[in-house]
Amino acid sequence: MAALILKETGATSELVVGDRGELSLWVGGQRVAGKGPDGFPTDDAVLTAIRAALA
Repeated sequence: MAALILKETGATSELVVGDRGELSLWVGGQRVAGKGPDGFPTDDAVLTAIRAALA
């Protein structure tokens, strides 16, 4: 995921270990995407959320 984010947005990322099965994506202190009732977000959903937060 980190390589995809860097390639597609130019943004670097940091892995912070959380609970098993957890996924939260933060940009500038704001949670922009994460695992929900339907499971993990798609790569496209992650990139869309990051781009929107960086805009």
